[in-house]
Amino acid sequence: MKSFFFIFILALSISCTNSPQIKSGDIVFRGASSSNLSEAINEVTQTSKSTNYTHIGICDVEDGNVVVYHSDLGKGVVKESLELFINSDDSASYTIDLYRIKTIAPKQIKKAVSMAKSLMGNPYNTTYILEDKGYYCSEYVYELFKTDSVFKLEPMTFKNPQTNTFHKGWIEHYQKLGIAIPEGKLGCNPNGMANSKALKFIKKIQ
Repeated sequence: MKSFFFIFILALSISCTNSPQIKSGDIVFRGASSSNLSEAINEVTQTSKSTNYTHIGICDVEDGNVVVYHSDLGKGVVKESLELFINSDDSASYTIDLYRIKTIAPKQIKKAVSMAKSLMGNPYNTTYILEDKGYYCSEYVYELFKTDSVFKLEPMTFKNPQTNTFHKGWIEHYQKLGIAIPEGKLGCNPNGMANSKALKFIKKIQ
């Protein structure tokens, strides 16, 4: 019995040791919630990778603690603990995946994290138009690595690819804003960014 217990503890120790550690500059992707807008985002941004991400943030390690900088609807650009990012203050259940930029110098990571901090307090860009005030979640991370060409902008679509019609969530969202749906304008989204060849999947956090 003691031998079995020792082997179990040893295996657990090796497993924890081999588990990749989160580093500053790592990017976390959060799965879809059940809200109308999250469903709308997910429906029109699905990729061949079959991801279902609707939110994204950048990690920083401070005194051994992981924090996430991200732009969240209703909050704007904020800094939160990884635990709070994982267990958001709503009732949704999330999937959290960790990615890392394959080739990037430490000074570039430092610059990106510094910029992430400097943009705190900016509002959330509810129009999803790059030229407008504030930052939506993927726009925020895109800007942090813009000079490093990690991510690319693509023409945005707000249509369900199967029906070629606008999702009800988007119709309602832009009706409230009083502007036309910016179909075809350049932008970015979490699913598309997760497919960047500059990234590698590290591990599932939750």
